[in-house]
Amino acid sequence: MRSKKNKLLIFISVFYCLLLCLSTPSSGENTQPAVYSIKLDDTVTEGTARHIQRGLYLAERDQADAVLILLNTPGGLVSATLDILQAMSASNVPIITYVNPQGAIAASAGAFILINGHIAAMSPATTCGAAMPVTMASPGESPQTADQKTINFLAGHMKSIAAERGRPAGLAEKFVTENLTLNNSGALDIGMVDMNAADTVELLQKIDGMTVKTNAGDRRLATAEARITELPLNVNEQLIHLVSNPTFAMILLMIGIYGLIIGFYSPGFLLPEIAGSISLLLGLAGMGLFSGNLAAVFLILLGAGLLVAEFVTPTYGVLGVGGLVSIVLGILFFPVEPLMPTGWFSAFKLLVLGVGAVGALLISIIVMGVSRIRRYKPVHGEAEFQNKSAYAVTELAPGGMIRIKGEIWQAVSKNGHTIREGERVTVLGRQGMTLFVGSAVNNDDTDTAKEEN
Repeated sequence: MRSKKNKLLIFISVFYCLLLCLSTPSSGENTQPAVYSIKLDDTVTEGTARHIQRGLYLAERDQADAVLILLNTPGGLVSATLDILQAMSASNVPIITYVNPQGAIAASAGAFILINGHIAAMSPATTCGAAMPVTMASPGESPQTADQKTINFLAGHMKSIAAERGRPAGLAEKFVTENLTLNNSGALDIGMVDMNAADTVELLQKIDGMTVKTNAGDRRLATAEARITELPLNVNEQLIHLVSNPTFAMILLMIGIYGLIIGFYSPGFLLPEIAGSISLLLGLAGMGLFSGNLAAVFLILLGAGLLVAEFVTPTYGVLGVGGLVSIVLGILFFPVEPLMPTGWFSAFKLLVLGVGAVGALLISIIVMGVSRIRRYKPVHGEAEFQNKSAYAVTELAPGGMIRIKGEIWQAVSKNGHTIREGERVTVLGRQGMTLFVGSAVNNDDTDTAKEEN
């Protein structure tokens, strides 16, 4: 008996061990380092800031080993740059800034972002620096250097960032005050960047095992043979990036102004007013007059107003299409929160497309219905009761009252003959509120049907 019990225990133990082996991941699974990659290869805008903020959040949420920011930018908006720097400084995940590919630049705003990386690197034949702020000049003149107050502020901020990352603060300050420019080898020689690397693979091999100081403390990098996950701009970030580009924002502003001017001088067509209103809102939002959320509210309210106007005063879909476009743009502007996962934005894009499709279908039905109704002859006016049958409510001698379509009307016998009460008559004409009638010749079912209708 004891022998059987021992065999049963052994069998259960072996079975349990097999279950553990099957359910426990092998030592090689889920141990590959993960690096999230964010590409910045255009003007730095509010859309860029949202992109980087979302990428840093996802990297921290998913416990990535590092975030790699690939830089190739001539500069951009000061407000967006400051938002990016703030998000980088607060990150608990190591951030590697890398000017790439060969021939790329990290100028102006790009220089700030490069210096703020926990590890900064450059590819061969790349350049960084030239961060002196400028302002627009008179037409025909080159941009002018910004006022001294702005220069001092940005120079101090650059110096503070460099000192925090252990880089030469005095030389970093000259990026702003003297437009200092460094190539990859010069930046490495003075310690402005930590290394040069030909490509991403070489960079991740070189930094493997290094220790960096993050907002959460020291972190040892494990990036050799890391799995790189690219984080592209989502729909909302692409829209904000496009609209907040200063050049495009100015174009939208001009389209809005000219559209409204054309609409006021030639009213009735409506398309210039609609396009002008939408463009003006987008341009003002891109110029930074109000935030993305507020722009979304204005666009949705404008769209709702245009749709109501379409229903009240049908315009064969001109107002309706304008309202639909405005509402869809407003919906796309609304999710400005950069901390939403990528999957949510994909689903949200489908939702917006669905809203647009349903709205387009509704407007099409309304336009077709209005077109069909407008093809009918008017049912009111002088011809409203023409050749319709009625009954004499009182004797017409020659004047009296008749009943037609459930209504009592004053009537006159057109030929002057007396028509008895209850006799069927036919309407021959109308003058104001008086109908001219004659005795009905045929009292058939058709006339009866007309009377009942």
